[in-house]
Amino acid sequence: MVPYSGTIRPEVLSVEPGRAEVAIADRRSVRNHLNSIHAIALVNLGELASGLALNAGLPDEARGIVTHLEIDYLKKARGRLTARCTTEIPDWRTPCEHVVEAPITDAEGDVVARVRVRWKIGPKA
Repeated sequence: MVPYSGTIRPEVLSVEPGRAEVAIADRRSVRNHLNSIHAIALVNLGELASGLALNAGLPDEARGIVTHLEIDYLKKARGRLTARCTTEIPDWRTPCEHVVEAPITDAEGDVVARVRVRWKIGPKA
């Protein structure tokens, strides 16, 4: 549904209301000049996991729009990475802002980055 998210070639491992797990492989097209996975590829991965978890729990008559993204880079990101997101599903009938966190771990289980996404939730206009 979101063409840009496909640029990191994500592997969606699981999706259910309030929960998603998405992985990416370490390959040249997502690397930076420091021989690790690029910062924006990490943001893309975390935002995708947050959106899948949140939107899987919203009905067709609701929508979520990203209004803020932030990330903490904790360790050089190398190898297969997985973003895991768990969130409450807010009452979409009353417009609100909802912050969703998606930590990203490497193959050893170390958190390499922590993505936080603020979503504006409400009925479709």
